[in-house]
Amino acid sequence: MPSVASAIRAALLTADPTAKAFAARGVARDWAAGRLDFAFDCVMPDRPARPDLPELLPPNRMPKRGKGGSERARIALWHSLAHIEFVAIDLALDMAGRFGATMGRQFVADFLAVAADEAMHFGLLARRLRSLGSFYGALPAHDGLWDAAHATRHDVAARLAVVPMVLEARGLDVTPHTLDRVRAAGDETGARILERILDDEIVHVRFGATHFGAVAAARGESAEILWKSLVATYFRGAVKPPFNDSARQAAGLPRSFYAGVAAPA
Repeated sequence: MPSVASAIRAALLTADPTAKAFAARGVARDWAAGRLDFAFDCVMPDRPARPDLPELLPPNRMPKRGKGGSERARIALWHSLAHIEFVAIDLALDMAGRFGATMGRQFVADFLAVAADEAMHFGLLARRLRSLGSFYGALPAHDGLWDAAHATRHDVAARLAVVPMVLEARGLDVTPHTLDRVRAAGDETGARILERILDDEIVHVRFGATHFGAVAAARGESAEILWKSLVATYFRGAVKPPFNDSARQAAGLPRSFYAGVAAPA
């Protein structure tokens, strides 16, 4: 029986976006069906494979998306969302493969389920781009999300604190506004995609918060104090309001966690 680590590594080293999405869903399906051994007999790559396109730029060199309801602005929005979900596939796979040996079977199951969801989200967004006459890779993107993963590769608590509990939690804050804009423009198909993503991301953040709480308890530390310390150390940006407090609460992130570290509005 192949190991779960080898299957995850193979998916991480798949460059083609569609093939990576299928590979991630396949790993999650095989794990759930008992076709993968709980064994970690290989290391995860420092960086996942990436397609030739999109061109990856530093965040400060990214072109402005533009405002209004122009076709260009709409394509830029959906392309940006597709890139976030594409990178999120690798973030979830790496979480399971890099830390699963010490964190256990449920941790692996949870983050492989996240990887499968992100792959599904990417597929929906790639299809939306095609319906607008574009494709994933048509515009440049940045690699800041993976930079955060690389910086926390040595510590599961730091990875959980920064990736699901800051970066993914940010999606809970901004997606409702984007959804309102998309719906106001008459794009009901796009609105349904965003509703599905928002619902799933609440679950993903909850996975992160739950496992982070378990790590903190095992270390004999306060989850809130440990989270604030790790965010201060490893998160380069600011935790910015406004916050979607109800979605964050549903995801296991009480306001007391982030209110003290939030940047001024």
